Amino acid sequence: MAKLYFYYASMNAGKSSTLLQADFNYRERGMRTMLWTARLDTRSEGMVRSRIGLEADAHHYVPETDLYAAVMAAHRIEPVDCVLIDEAQFLTREQVWQCARLADQEGIPIVCYGLRTDFQGELFPGSAALLGIADKLVELKGVCHCGRKATMNLRVDASGAAVREGEQTEVGGNDRYVALCRRHFSEAIGLPK
Repeated sequence: MAKLYFYYASMNAGKSSTLLQADFNYRERGMRTMLWTARLDTRSEGMVRSRIGLEADAHHYVPETDLYAAVMAAHRIEPVDCVLIDEAQFLTREQVWQCARLADQEGIPIVCYGLRTDFQGELFPGSAALLGIADKLVELKGVCHCGRKATMNLRVDASGAAVREGEQTEVGGNDRYVALCRRHFSEAIGLPK
């Protein structure tokens, strides 16, 4: 029975490289995968890219994309053995349910990778839906500068100062975000002790 998986972590924990390793493993065994990433992340240019230099072509999704219909259209031409979705925090609730339908009704494993929370410690809509209905939740471990597990994503400005307000989504990498443990995140944004 196929399942819906959600691999989640802070920034810089290896989500995209883990996705690309899974893609490689399927393809090495002669199986067909379908990779997706959010069009919102303009850095990707039609690719899933990891910070360690691995990359692969991917389809883009936007909030209006019907993932069930798109995957099934490809599956009818040539069977899809697994769907791998990067930046899954940007999925809509409806898209997460489309992924569940692909696993439940069509028998296609769906493996999602994304952030759990934003720079204010709030759940992303896609992550909230995945945490609620995924068959399997897997936390990938990032590391804070203190050596503890990084679970939070601190947004910083050009001078490295913590940003406390703004839109939930702002695309960026190491220039805009720092993965921290909860303690150092709380200190950086000035939460009461």
